[in-house]
Amino acid sequence: MVKLNKIYTRSGDKGTTVLASGERVAKHALRIAAYGTVDETNAMIGLARLYTDGPLDDMLSRIQNDCFDLGADLATPDTDQDLGYEPLRIIEAQVGRLEAEIDQMNAAIAPLTSFILPAGSAAAAHLHVARTIARRAERITSELMETETVSDAAFKYLNRLSDFLFVAARHANNDGADDVLWVPGETR
Repeated sequence: MVKLNKIYTRSGDKGTTVLASGERVAKHALRIAAYGTVDETNAMIGLARLYTDGPLDDMLSRIQNDCFDLGADLATPDTDQDLGYEPLRIIEAQVGRLEAEIDQMNAAIAPLTSFILPAGSAAAAHLHVARTIARRAERITSELMETETVSDAAFKYLNRLSDFLFVAARHANNDGADDVLWVPGETR
């Protein structure tokens, strides 16, 4: 269990922070940027939840918890070092659950005939912002993977998360009926 009794430590005042492995790294390191951007995604999902209820809100609640699991996974480099504990890792079942929820929501939504604008209901608009932040987290994590190990399940989860948020936004737009379609060249 996590126990935080002091919020500031002053240990990062020189521009470094500590990974879950105990290694001190620059606050701008890719690994920090990756899990920091997952945290941003999570915060935007929390904002979107102000406008959701029922099954969608339940799914988003689970995803917020998963985002902390994902952050813990990304904050703990794969190492041979004995950490004194079993690192928390995203597992394939979490990816599978996301895929099942995407399929469940998508079954009621008509196929797209155009790209859609990130608009519509308040819930949809916020979910689209969360989607774009999740995509940024994915890009940063992909770059991280060029030099460091990231678990396959963590990267898959991140990839499915943005897909989930896209479908959830369409679901929040009256199952796509209230999507705002892009009209190419309309404003020329």
